[in-house]
Amino acid sequence: MSAPRWTVAIAWVPVALGALGVVATARIEDASANAPHAAPIARVTGVAITVEDLERSLDFYTRVLPFTVVDRRTESGPAVEYREGVFGARLEVAALVLGRERIELRQFVAASGRPFPIEAKPNDALFQHVAIVVRDMDAAYALLERHGVIHASNEPRTLPEWNTNAAGISAFYFRDPDLHWLELIHFPPDKGDPRWHETGDALFLGIDHTAIVVDDTETALAFWRDTLGLRVVGGSENYGIEQEHLNGVFGARLRITTLRADEGIGVELLDYLSPCDGALGERDRRANDVAHWWTQLEARDLAAIEGVTKARAPRWVSPGGIDLDATRVFTMRDPDAHGVAIRMASD
Repeated sequence: MSAPRWTVAIAWVPVALGALGVVATARIEDASANAPHAAPIARVTGVAITVEDLERSLDFYTRVLPFTVVDRRTESGPAVEYREGVFGARLEVAALVLGRERIELRQFVAASGRPFPIEAKPNDALFQHVAIVVRDMDAAYALLERHGVIHASNEPRTLPEWNTNAAGISAFYFRDPDLHWLELIHFPPDKGDPRWHETGDALFLGIDHTAIVVDDTETALAFWRDTLGLRVVGGSENYGIEQEHLNGVFGARLRITTLRADEGIGVELLDYLSPCDGALGERDRRANDVAHWWTQLEARDLAAIEGVTKARAPRWVSPGGIDLDATRVFTMRDPDAHGVAIRMASD
């Protein structure tokens, strides 16, 4: 069964509002610096997360968190093997939605990989999370506490009033049963996308962005901005006690850059200026390793993306574009080994 297609519309949110750090400086890139060298990505549709036990993960994401399952399927065959870069792969896949956003959970029932490394730190290059927007942080945190979730932050943190760009934003980092990081985020009335403030009863509202740790911002931008064509929409340098306790990293000082396509969730680059002890991206990371994520994008011209990445020393997973589920799919890795899956846009 092929997965249903989806589109997500979201307005621009400055990085200071989505990244939840103490803002020392903020800047908006000149539009001329964002001119893509390939056909632009139309949207960032979501993420696909490798899990060890799909049923256990579904219980967490639908009982502790209020995601809804919209599709379940088994995937196998040569095209799936090429997409994942895993020979003999057979996957059980569940697609889930929260608000307008979508994620996938994928268990490799054949050709399983390595478990999540228990020693991994939040400033390691394998770090990736999604930020889940909540209407009431206290109520959402109390719900997670009742279910005994694993803390990554020691408690929810609200940014202070002197931080004018992010004052009043609160956040909490926690982990799922496979130790993947997740984030709760609450925006005060004067911040965040307007839809996060629409009247309603839902406690959990949707996904604002996915964040990845990078070793060097300029190198990451050469891929995400200059090659894939995402636009830089904001940036900040974040530090302080709130940032340390939020990320769970003592002495944390980060350069944060937010990028967006025309539609979909944001992509945040987290560059730790301090401490400098984070592990670099693992070149041997594979899609069947439980620490693996795909950031999923749709392109208006996949051939152009394929061409420009080939010209720039590709780190492809698939051997070029492959035909799968009546569309064309292309997988690769960014300079920090994060997985990137691109398919042809649905419109």
